Amino acid sequence: MIKYNISTLKNGMTLITVPLPHLDSVTTMVAVGAGSRYEAKSINGISHFLEHMFFKGSKKYPTAEIIANLVDGIGAVNNAGTDQEYTFYWIKSAAEKVEFASDILSSMLKEPLFKEEEIEREKGVILEEIRMYQDTPAKNVWDLYINLQFGDQPLGWNVGGTEEIIKTLKRKDFTAYISSLYSPKNMALVYVGKLPKDIDKLAEKYFMDLPSRQFHKSAPYKRVKQDKPKIGVLQKKTDQANIVFGVEGYDRHSEKRYAANLLGTILGGGMSSRLFLQVREKRGLAYSVSAGHHTLIDTGIFAAYAGLKLEKVEEGIAVIKSEMIK
Repeated sequence: MIKYNISTLKNGMTLITVPLPHLDSVTTMVAVGAGSRYEAKSINGISHFLEHMFFKGSKKYPTAEIIANLVDGIGAVNNAGTDQEYTFYWIKSAAEKVEFASDILSSMLKEPLFKEEEIEREKGVILEEIRMYQDTPAKNVWDLYINLQFGDQPLGWNVGGTEEIIKTLKRKDFTAYISSLYSPKNMALVYVGKLPKDIDKLAEKYFMDLPSRQFHKSAPYKRVKQDKPKIGVLQKKTDQANIVFGVEGYDRHSEKRYAANLLGTILGGGMSSRLFLQVREKRGLAYSVSAGHHTLIDTGIFAAYAGLKLEKVEEGIAVIKSEMIK
């Protein structure tokens, strides 16, 4: 079992260190409890938009180009991601560059510039990202399914937002949202890899002076009474039919989540799984077919996915349904 240590900095930030001395690299990551389920309808998509804006410059490193050149210049890679419940930012660097990576990440998060012109320019990037996913059936079908399962509440909204809302966001919306969630007490700093002995001191040096802010809890998930199956269909000209079969799963505190995870593996977790064998190997109905269980704070998702031949949709649905019933 991999050894790790969890502690808390004096400002309330969680510090997680995972020493892997056999590596020559370190991944430095900051995760924030800020995702689409924390948003109001009027700012839906701001968590993801904000993820982009932190790379656009800070007081110490004032442009996106400077940040990119610094990261590339040390042979490192960086990225970020946003989900329904969290956003994370990371840099993977050579072990001897972990302090530099900490400096860049901390500067991005504690002193972002959020220039109005950069916000307006980035709106175009966000809109094209939304359109890209809408043109990617295997991704879009999941967004449609999430909305179908959870409905018109934060958990059911698209993480990226809508084009109409993205166009209206202003600098004040970003600063207000940061003030409501980007508190050190709502963050975790993670170091994984070949760590120096003074990694705790390094964390304190670069992350102790993060601004102290408030943070609020997300609105609880509201279960909608359902007496019969719900169906969502999007008609679009494609070369295959992408489908998701799903039910509500277990939250991340439920003891039943372990059984659900195991069931997801048996049903569609690999090349020996039931769906892979029945849908792909024995019938040749799909290339991609899978199943799994995903936990959230107060609910979950258990679902199966397949990209089916257009002329074999009914057969594919029947096979997947049969395996899920089993």
